[in-house]
Amino acid sequence: MAPSTVSSGSRVRRQLPFSPWLFAAPGLLVTAAFVLYPFVSTVVNAFTDRRTLVAGEFVGLANFRELLGDDMFWIALRNSTLYVLGVVPALVVLPLLLALLVQRNIPGVAFFRSAFYTPVVASIVVVGLIWVWLLDDRGLVNSMLELLGAGPVGFLSDQWLLLVSAMAVTVWKGLGYYMIIYLAALANVPRELHEAAAVDGAGAVRRFWTVTVPAVRSTMVLVAALSSVAAFKVFSEVYLMAGPTGGPAGEDTTLIMLIQRTGTGLSGRVGYASAISLVVFVITVVLMLLVLRADRKDES
Repeated sequence: MAPSTVSSGSRVRRQLPFSPWLFAAPGLLVTAAFVLYPFVSTVVNAFTDRRTLVAGEFVGLANFRELLGDDMFWIALRNSTLYVLGVVPALVVLPLLLALLVQRNIPGVAFFRSAFYTPVVASIVVVGLIWVWLLDDRGLVNSMLELLGAGPVGFLSDQWLLLVSAMAVTVWKGLGYYMIIYLAALANVPRELHEAAAVDGAGAVRRFWTVTVPAVRSTMVLVAALSSVAAFKVFSEVYLMAGPTGGPAGEDTTLIMLIQRTGTGLSGRVGYASAISLVVFVITVVLMLLVLRADRKDES
């Protein structure tokens, strides 16, 4: 019995180095199938003239040269950039203020935490339809404005108001998500720091700038990075509020909307859409690097 036991134990020991890969294999296969392969395929297609039903041939940098002269690409790039500039500061500051409010142990605070987080779990389609109903020319908001004698406002028909309205929806839906991240960071801030600052005579605003902000600065950088990438790749909000055409004359089209419009359908230009996707990827990486570099400068 003893030899077989030793032999069995030795076999178990020989298999141990490979067992972690057996557990990781399903996840690696899913990642390879749904992340790695699509990425490599997009990079390859960016240098071809592939269409939906046509394999296409290698065309080098022709797609990227065409991008430089495509007015719609520059419009989409402008809108996506404006989206980042309008959404990211709000999603860095407002959730922090909300987190400071709801972290207090006061009666009914659990209700407000749930209320602020509800938009996060709501379907973006449902949220978009609700806001379209509110901001339509005959919607609730314009009806109230007419009662006040202000007249209807073209929230969904004016080029810039439509883009700002979509930004408001993005901020409203993301407040609760980033609020939770800030709550986790604020829970790690020592109360002694606030008490010491209060003893020194610092008021609430002074304590916010000298204690709270430095303590959650790394979290603010994380929120800025996450919200920057999400804002630059915005699709659903603008698509639902502006429609498939991207608003009046397509002036509210974003880069992801342009990719969807160009690369889908029976005559979709998959190669050209892949080139736009590759540009979006590069810009997203640059955004991340800029945020991280700004963080390092602040630390130094």
